[in-house]
Amino acid sequence: MTQVSALWRHPIKGHGREALTDVTLAQGQAMPWDRRWAVAHELARLTEGEWAPCTNFSIGAKAPALMAINARVDEAAGLVTLSHPERPDLTFDPDRETQAFLDWVRPLMPVNRAQSVQLFRLDGRGVTDTDYPSVSLLNLASNADLATRMGAEVSPLRWRCNIHLGGLEPWAEFDLVGRTLRIGEAELQVREPIRRCMATTANPATGARDLDTLGALNANWNHQDFGIYAEVTRTGAIAVGAPVEVL
Repeated sequence: MTQVSALWRHPIKGHGREALTDVTLAQGQAMPWDRRWAVAHELARLTEGEWAPCTNFSIGAKAPALMAINARVDEAAGLVTLSHPERPDLTFDPDRETQAFLDWVRPLMPVNRAQSVQLFRLDGRGVTDTDYPSVSLLNLASNADLATRMGAEVSPLRWRCNIHLGGLEPWAEFDLVGRTLRIGEAELQVREPIRRCMATTANPATGARDLDTLGALNANWNHQDFGIYAEVTRTGAIAVGAPVEVL
């Protein structure tokens, strides 16, 4: 049986992940508090209230140390706590304490990259990698197959997906494109595969680039896709252990 094995959200795009046990997905929206903010760099071209592609933001593809950040959200207080093996923990309000965050993250940024200057927020939809509000899913069997081919441990956290699925055959997720999934009480339409970037080469425990994930995908499957994007088409609660049904 296919089921939800893990749930993750990333409150600040490219800057930390948080495990969940349950969440309610809303039609036409990203996972609540997922990529609610993004970190704009000094060369970004942004319009307030409008979605912008990831080239405008500081992310793990450009700054691999960011991949080792963990996050925790206090929804009632509107506070985010960030932790990293090389930095003291920081608890702050992203809407009011931008400078505290910028000071905290600066040592993790390469000096030869555009530096972070602003926290950018999109209310409701989140700053997803897609120009529509998306929820991302990965197949743990595909991750295990890739690890076997590479002869190395590959943490599923490298892929920064929201929903981890267990019980599928390896790479069967790509056959779901265009189909609708019922996950717990929610329904999601699978839109497209996720094309991967250099962020996935960094170890999520250390932030060091240590595996050529993109090379392995291209060498074994002639593409660098991993995981799928879906759009929530029916509001509902989901939880770890929830069954997944293809409609």
